[in-house]
Amino acid sequence: MSEYGFWSLVPPLVAIGLALRTKQVFLSLTLGIWIGWVIIEGGNPLSGSFATLNAFVAVFEDAGNTRTIIFTLLIGALIALIQRSGGVAGFIESVKNILEKQEQKNRNNRKLVQLFASLTGIVIFVESNISILTVGTLYRPIFDNLKIPREKLAYLADSSSAPSCIIFPFNAWGAYIMGLLVMQGFDRPFATMMSSLPYNFYPFLALGIVGYVIYSGKDYGPMKKAEKRAKEEGKLIADDSTPMISDEVSMLEAKEGIAHRSFNMILPIVTMIVMMPVMLVYTGWGSLESTEGGFIDLALRAMGQGSGSTSVLTAVTTSIVVAIALYKAQRLLGIKEMVDLSLKGMSGMVSLAILMVFAFALGSLCKELKTGLYVAEVSKAWLSPNLVPAIVFLVSCFIAFSTGTSWGTFAIMISIAVPMAQSMGTDPHLAIAAAIGGGVFGDHCSPISDTTIISSMASASDHVDHVNTQLPYALTAGGVTLIMYLILGFLM
Repeated sequence: MSEYGFWSLVPPLVAIGLALRTKQVFLSLTLGIWIGWVIIEGGNPLSGSFATLNAFVAVFEDAGNTRTIIFTLLIGALIALIQRSGGVAGFIESVKNILEKQEQKNRNNRKLVQLFASLTGIVIFVESNISILTVGTLYRPIFDNLKIPREKLAYLADSSSAPSCIIFPFNAWGAYIMGLLVMQGFDRPFATMMSSLPYNFYPFLALGIVGYVIYSGKDYGPMKKAEKRAKEEGKLIADDSTPMISDEVSMLEAKEGIAHRSFNMILPIVTMIVMMPVMLVYTGWGSLESTEGGFIDLALRAMGQGSGSTSVLTAVTTSIVVAIALYKAQRLLGIKEMVDLSLKGMSGMVSLAILMVFAFALGSLCKELKTGLYVAEVSKAWLSPNLVPAIVFLVSCFIAFSTGTSWGTFAIMISIAVPMAQSMGTDPHLAIAAAIGGGVFGDHCSPISDTTIISSMASASDHVDHVNTQLPYALTAGGVTLIMYLILGFLM
């Protein structure tokens, strides 16, 4: 058991409690980390303060952490480049043309338009907010024309963004989670993350419900009333509702006077996606104990042992190089202009990069205090190991819903759930999936979540209406997920 006993619980409890109270995740994590190092330093606040500063610096001593943080910043640069080059605008125009052709064949094809909206959100899994903004910008006039309520557009945009970012983790989400897993001692974080993905039921169920609602046309809860209002009265929002629109939440406009080509978005993103597994194989090949067998079998084994942080960093770097070469060859953007754009895009990701530093520092602290081990030892007396996945999921849901951040929830819960599961004999992959799924679910439902707010803004929907109409669908997926964790907890 942890030599610090109950005191090992104080830092994460302070971070959770303060985050719930103030909604200030950075402040909460800072105070929690500081208290933890004061405890380690024997209660001396001065030496604890110096140790806290050193802990933040120590985050960058790990090459994997540094690569992950740099990757997050570079993702911002890539997003800025593909927007300014007209790639996103070209993609939007291409989808519009397809929809217009279909509309000529069937002027009231509501299902097809909703399906296209959700698929667009899924395809742009490189960043959740860009996915939401693209769906809202592209489909709002089309939805309005077909008298589909704004609440439905907000729901489809919101429910296809974060779930797809988790299911296809070749992005900042995946890099961040891999960094947290490295802090828990997993030497193959990508393989660990992918092994936990099949147990991460919530994002799959959330997308499944989206598909069911579109295909069947059977809405329930407040969304059913919204659909009836739009169809029968032609009202896209309720009479007492106010559309939430902000000029601050928008995508970077394409450069004036250039052609809009979807190819300029698709090629860089495809390059990044392809380079990810290629680099995993490359970095893991030297770790293979045996080179006997077919190439595919060897590649899969090497991929499981590859360096996730090196792979994502190399993938996004290659994607940026391809984008720069592509745009320069077409004379769309100059070198200086692209450098300035990259810096501007990186600045937009600074807050996420800083959150990573705080999360890695908290993970190291909890490992030093052996918080998870203490929780597991104490819990053995009353908590069945079979209930660990369900409990982790519920706690993650509560924290994410109350704070509005899934990433902050991942930082707190993974550092506790993994050692707790390992000590109690529960499959750690199940605990990891429960922590991640709970964070996504709570963030999905939270009215103070950035993705929820941006969904309302991008679709010009009333924010409260969006939360109320989306909640029944999210609760359905969350309830089924909880039951599945209870069942698996007793079967595995």
